[in-house]
Formats: sequence, C-alpha cells, structure tokens
Amino acid sequence: MSKIIRIGTRDSELALWQANTVKKNLEALGHQTKLVPVKSTGDLVLNKPLYEMGITGIFTKTLDIAMLNGDIDIAVHSMKDVPTALPKGIVQAAVLKRANYLDILAFKDNEEFLGSRDAVIATGSLRRKAQWLNRYPTHTVVDIRGNVNSRMQKLMDNDWNGAIFAAAGLDRIGLEHEHTIGLTWMLPAPAQGAIMVVAMENDEFVREACAELNHEPTAICTQLEREFLRLLEGGCSAPIGALAYINNEDEVTFKGVLLSVDGTKKLEGEFTAPLGKHENLGRDCANSILSRGGKNLMGEIQRDTDSIEIFSTKKLTQDQRFLFKNDLEVDSEDFIKTSPNRIPAKVLKAKMQNVIITSQNAVEALLTNMSANDLQFENIYCVGRRTRRLIESRIGKVKHFEKNAEKLADYLVDHLEGIEVTYFCSNLRLDDLPTILTDNGITVNEIEAYKTKHTPVEVPKNVKGVLFFSPSTVESYLELNKADKKAYCIGESTAKKAREHFTEVYVAKIPSVESVIDLVNDNYKN
Repeated sequence: MSKIIRIGTRDSELALWQANTVKKNLEALGHQTKLVPVKSTGDLVLNKPLYEMGITGIFTKTLDIAMLNGDIDIAVHSMKDVPTALPKGIVQAAVLKRANYLDILAFKDNEEFLGSRDAVIATGSLRRKAQWLNRYPTHTVVDIRGNVNSRMQKLMDNDWNGAIFAAAGLDRIGLEHEHTIGLTWMLPAPAQGAIMVVAMENDEFVREACAELNHEPTAICTQLEREFLRLLEGGCSAPIGALAYINNEDEVTFKGVLLSVDGTKKLEGEFTAPLGKHENLGRDCANSILSRGGKNLMGEIQRDTDSIEIFSTKKLTQDQRFLFKNDLEVDSEDFIKTSPNRIPAKVLKAKMQNVIITSQNAVEALLTNMSANDLQFENIYCVGRRTRRLIESRIGKVKHFEKNAEKLADYLVDHLEGIEVTYFCSNLRLDDLPTILTDNGITVNEIEAYKTKHTPVEVPKNVKGVLFFSPSTVESYLELNKADKKAYCIGESTAKKAREHFTEVYVAKIPSVESVIDLVNDNYKN
C-alpha cells in the first residue's frame, strides 16, 4: 500500500485553498493524501506588521517545525512567504503554475482620491507602502493585518480610501470587491502568485510524487526572483520587488526594485537574456542595484529600524529635529489627519452668544467656511494659549480660556452668560466638556467643524519615548502600539488621556512642539 502523504498547511481560507489544490492534484496522480492544518505565528499575532516581528518565515516556521518533527510530509505555502534559505533537511519539491502576480487596489466609491493630495491607503507590506509613497508622496499609508477576509472587512469598516491586496489571493477564494484597480506599475513581491511545496530532503517517495506537480516556467522565474531577494538580504524587512517572465520568443526578462521605507529613494533595474542563458539575471540585477547605492540604502533601512529612540506622533520639521540633544535618533509621522467640514452659511451667519473652540483645527475649519468678518460670536471661550492667540489674531477677542477642556467646563458652569453654548468640535472628541455642561443644565449645540482620522503606524521596537500632541494622537498610537514607553505630552488634556495607559507621563511647561522637545532633552537620558 502506498504511503499517505500528510499535507501541512495554515488554517486560513486562502492557505486551505492552496493545500486542497495540491491535495487534488496529487490524488489525480493516484496518491493518497491527508490535510493537517497548523496555526502559524503570523496568524496568531495580528497587532504587529510582519516586518516588526523580528523573524523571517513568519508563516512557514511552524510548518517547518512540524515537518522536522515528522508530523507532516509536505507543507504548502504562498511562495512569497518562504525564506530564501530553507531549514537544513527541507527542500523545494514543486512550484505550481503561477497565478496573477499583480497587486490590486480595492477602493470605495470612486477613483478621485488618486488625484487628490490627501488619501489613506492600507497595507501591511513595506514593499507596497514604499512603492505607493514613491508614486503618491502626500498620501498616508496605514497598517492592516489579518487574513484576506478580515482585511477586506477592515477596509469596509474604516474611513480609508482603499487597501492593497495580492490579486491571486482574492481570486483563489473567490472574494470579489466592487471596485478594484490592477497596480501594473507596482513590482510584486518575489514569487508572488506562486504556490510552493516543500518536503524532507531524505523522503524520496514524497519528492518524486511532488515533482510531477512542478511547473518549469514558474520555477525558473521564481528562482531568479528569490536569488535577487537573497542577494539584497531583504526578506520581510526591506521594500524589495521583483518580477521575471518568459515571453513568446523564449526570452527571459527580469525587473527588480529596492526602495527606502518612506519611498523617497528608489533603485531599479531591468535585464534580459535568452532562455537557457538566463541563470544570472537575478544576480546581475541585484549587483547592479547594490553598486548604485543599494548597499548604503540597505544599511540605512537597518539603522533606521535599530537606532530610533524617540518617535513623534506629529510630523516634525527639519528645524525641530535639530533641537533634539544627546545624539538622539528621532523619527516622526502624523498619527492623525484632519479635514474641514462644509458648514452651511446660514448656520455660521447666525448670531451666537456663547461659542466654545477647543483646538486650532476648529479655528482653521471655521475660517475655511467663512471670513472672520461674517462670524457673529459674542463670547468666545477656548482651550489652550496657542488656540487663544490664533483666535484673537484671526477672529476676535477671547472672553476666557483654560489649559484643558475639563477646567473650561468647570469655569463655564459658574460664569456662563446664559444657559446655551455652541461647541465647534471634531467627529472624535473627549466627552468631559459636553458632559459636565449638560449635567449642570447647560444646553450644548455641537457643530462638527472638522473630521479627525486616526492614521497610526507601528513604531520601531527600540523606541523608548513617544511625543503626543492631542488626546487623539494617544488613541491613534494605541491602535498599533503598546503603552510601554515614556509619554511626552504637549498639555494637560493630552497627559490625562496618556495617564489612562502609560506609567511614565511628562507634560511640557508650554504647549508647543519646541517645549515638548525640551522636555525630552531634559528627561530622556535621566
């Protein structure tokens, strides 16, 4: 009786589809098979991007162990997830015919955002992020994790413009989205769209059985792509794309790209050779890129990941970065994005006795809708000295201000002229002020002046301190990161939110970016 081939696979829908494809093909050749689903670390840890987990082969390691332990005979993988160096004793047994290798953009409503300055795109891939930012440098890219189904659901549940997927993954499980675009300009991950079968080197029966499934053209192209990846020493930790294909004239073309994480630097190459003389195409392209600055770029990527100590949740200017002392390595991203809402003119032209403004964003949103001369605000109350200065320079006199919303609410309970206020706020706001006023019999008319979007990123693992500039930046940060660092806050409202999660919280003496930086300089090395 022939041996039953035990097929190890991850237990996601896509992985099971791939394993079942191999199972059907082997059984069609007369072999007996059995599926053995195994959950991988990559499926279990959903709160970190792949490139931050610190190991290669995040989706293959568990199956490697199961194979080495003798629990399974073969493992089936998306080939792009497999490290270029297989564990000792495990070998490539077959590569199935490649499916669609393109990345695709699934988006909502329409494509107008592609021509806009601001848009939010989701992907958990450094390669996709870097290539998108290289083409659309003003867009925001947010992290997204999980299997294909959960990522598609997250796209629908969040206020994003689109998310990037591998076309093959959607095709294989029959998951269709109403609006998609094939990203023909984006180089895929090496071996994207291909399915790889691995087996034990000493299991001759299994290797011979799997060899009948091998698709030689796909094996040739993916080998070139993986050689390119190996020489660049990338894995999941660097933005690397590669594609090889054989045209109708039996000519092999190879394209490769290496980018900086933020997409500002890009090195690419393209080489062609006749089939049969193609073996060095991946190597030639890698060496070309390395000789033109790729070696330095790879070093920068590694240093950027390893040495960053301080991270700001607001993008810092070059002058602000120079203010940091003690040779601190600092990085920054905007963890929130705001956009003004359209407020009907008849609403803003109405005379308002008491107006509350708690942020500079609300001021800017008001002036986007109407000139200061047309605003009829009798009493203006605000939060923060900087907000007060902005209001008085551009709208009119501020009757009273406090350093946080809760203190302003307490003041208004005792001193408000009348029993009604108009509060210009964001779609994301703290409840303290309206709750206190309402509980004390004051009517709060809320007008959503602007929208705030969380745009968090995963901070590097060596970061020890984080700069926060609003309660919303704290909330955004916590979506992808742990509260195990020092929190440096611009004011009391921000610090109050941070204290709900962080053990070490520090507050700037003056509510300014420069003052928060001074706080870091005085405290971080102590």
